[in-house]
Amino acid sequence: MSELRQDPTTHDWVIIAKERAKRPSEFKKDNITRPYFPAHSESCPFCPGNEHRTPEAKVVYGEPGRWKTRVVPNKFAALRPEGNTEREEWGLFRKSPGYGNHEVIIETPRHDNFIPFMNDTEVEGLIRVYRDRYHALKKDPAIRTVIILKNYGRGAGTSLEHPHSQVVASPIVPPFVRRRYEIAIQHYDNTGRCLYCDLRENELEASERIVAETDYFVVVHPFASRYPFETWLMPKVHNSSFGNTSDEEIKDLSRVLKEVLLKLYVSLENPDYNLVIHTAPVDDEHKSYFLWHIQIIPRLTLAAGFELGSGIYINIALPEETAAFIRDFEVKDSGLSE
Repeated sequence: MSELRQDPTTHDWVIIAKERAKRPSEFKKDNITRPYFPAHSESCPFCPGNEHRTPEAKVVYGEPGRWKTRVVPNKFAALRPEGNTEREEWGLFRKSPGYGNHEVIIETPRHDNFIPFMNDTEVEGLIRVYRDRYHALKKDPAIRTVIILKNYGRGAGTSLEHPHSQVVASPIVPPFVRRRYEIAIQHYDNTGRCLYCDLRENELEASERIVAETDYFVVVHPFASRYPFETWLMPKVHNSSFGNTSDEEIKDLSRVLKEVLLKLYVSLENPDYNLVIHTAPVDDEHKSYFLWHIQIIPRLTLAAGFELGSGIYINIALPEETAAFIRDFEVKDSGLSE
């Protein structure tokens, strides 16, 4: 029989469809050859030698003439740092200029160097760039939210293969973010504890949905996962804002993030995915109510009419089973090096 499970962080309900559930190994693509990516592509605007095809870089990391990471304005930005944030209202309608910032982080000069294949130093450097851009963009007094994200694969919304991430700085706190924060505040007012820290400890106590645990992070497939193989990386040290993450934590995070993405890549045959860093609004980054965390959503299923009409997602994978599958998966036996 199916189960209705409630997400304690949003109060949304999720259907875990046991009768329709697939075994974790059944999500692996059949008869699919992993795509070949060259180390350099002449047609790619993010590859070295094609720097003129992107807007002028805001920051370049690396030695002169040999960059490691470039940060450029998004050529097709959703928000731009021109104009103002003044709102206009008439009747029930409200609008304001599309003020903000939208950057692209070109993660590496190599066209084929995705996070699972980077060395630990490269991943650590990338996460440090994420933190740097958070701090740079939040300096604008109009900015309220900084969202760091990665879309990997066409099914996740990207059109360029070259490894890249995005940062969007917005002058508003979206209702989706605000609602989660308000639920966390209510939990704190009722208990004196952080909701997300309690969730992390409850998952550790249950143990069956834990994928990995390090000195500073816990990796879990949440109890009320909306998507098959949905993965959260949660800090052990309470911290509302990703921007306040220490160098030591980033070093630990780089290893576990690479390991998780490599296991997903191999076990599910290179799935498309979205990665989002959830962090407190800029004005609340030192509060006790929230815990920043990373959410990874492999794009293995599509939302259909019921999900769109009800807001209730149907997950056809049991998080207890997917967590065990990823936890026990041995990359060395996968044939990746063939």
